[in-house]
Amino acid sequence: MPPSFAGLWPYLVPILFLSCSNIFMTLAWYGHLKFKSWPMLLAIVVSWGIAFVEYCFAVPANRIGNAVYSPAELKGMQEVITLIVFAGFTAVYFKEPLSLTQAAGFVLIALGALLVFQGQA
Repeated sequence: MPPSFAGLWPYLVPILFLSCSNIFMTLAWYGHLKFKSWPMLLAIVVSWGIAFVEYCFAVPANRIGNAVYSPAELKGMQEVITLIVFAGFTAVYFKEPLSLTQAAGFVLIALGALLVFQGQA
């Protein structure tokens, strides 16, 4: 019998929340680059406000996820999600898709993160 949705909840929520978290953090870190005429202080304050929303997703993601994932697994998951979100963000927001070399580098980073899920040596 397949596990119930409630049983999958602690496995799925971290992925969903970390994805939301990374969308906001990527926007906070890189979104202001389209507004170079803004004073630096304004860019910092706006980015900080966006980052607050990011934390509202990241903290619950890690608290809920820690019931079924180790902190290292949560970090590895977050890194892979970050790469995916960043690649999509730059392609859509900046209209700058990743080059093959950049994509290959991201794949290597993701493979490194995957090692975290292979258990403890």
